[in-house]
Amino acid sequence: MSIYRIFEHTHSGLRWVLLVLFVLAIYRFFMEGYRGSKSTKTMLYGKLTVIIAHIQTLLGLVLYFFLSPKVHFEAAAMKNTFQRFYLVEHISMMLIAVILLTIAWIKGKKKLETSAGARYLFIWFIVALVIILAAIPWPFRQALGGGWF
Repeated sequence: MSIYRIFEHTHSGLRWVLLVLFVLAIYRFFMEGYRGSKSTKTMLYGKLTVIIAHIQTLLGLVLYFFLSPKVHFEAAAMKNTFQRFYLVEHISMMLIAVILLTIAWIKGKKKLETSAGARYLFIWFIVALVIILAAIPWPFRQALGGGWF
């Protein structure tokens, strides 16, 4: 197995861990922010979500700049839907989502003890998750050649 395949499968498989952590963190933020139920796991889920998102970003950047045959740094790539997605759209949306997630976490974790802090994180984690879901090359988006794993 090539180093590219190892990175590609790790990056693709870790997406599922990240999506599960997003759901758990958002659920906990909702419960604390809107229902008032406190849990010691809320901070853990939020922190793990941010950590896995950063690991995903690092793996993606290695793929983008060094390994992926899907990324072509040439003007003709902008005319091809598949190449444009990986060259511009995927990386741009993912970086925006991770930057928003990181800023939200830095600002929100300080006031997580309050329901306002949990609501703040709830909203921003949902925004980041929606951007990430839109940027994933899902298998049903056939022109992008993505797989389930």
